[in-house]
Amino acid sequence: QVQLVESGGGLVQAGGSLRLSCAASGRTISSYAMGWFRQAPGKEREFVAVINWNGGNTDYSDSVKGRFTVSRDNAKNTVYLQMNSLKSEDTAVYYCAVGHTAAITSHPSGFASWGQGTQVTVSS
Repeated sequence: QVQLVESGGGLVQAGGSLRLSCAASGRTISSYAMGWFRQAPGKEREFVAVINWNGGNTDYSDSVKGRFTVSRDNAKNTVYLQMNSLKSEDTAVYYCAVGHTAAITSHPSGFASWGQGTQVTVSS
């Protein structure tokens, strides 16, 4: 069983940047896709970004494309989400998740384990 711990969230002004990290323990994540999702108050959890097992393929939601970048360091068993040009609508709890397979997917059912989340608040 893999454990995922997100960090790097916080309060930032609109237009600013944050870098989220997701550290995995318990087993290696190097063979699996890794995803980022977010959930704002009163809303459904939504897909943000995903990266395949070796970082060669990524996908993003339309709302973050061009502003967010997902990356991974398999040697450190860690995945990152660089968030630039943040907007107030990016305010949410951000979760990372490990996929069932090495391939990318944007559907929550494609992910086996989830972290506890980290809060990102963007002030306008």
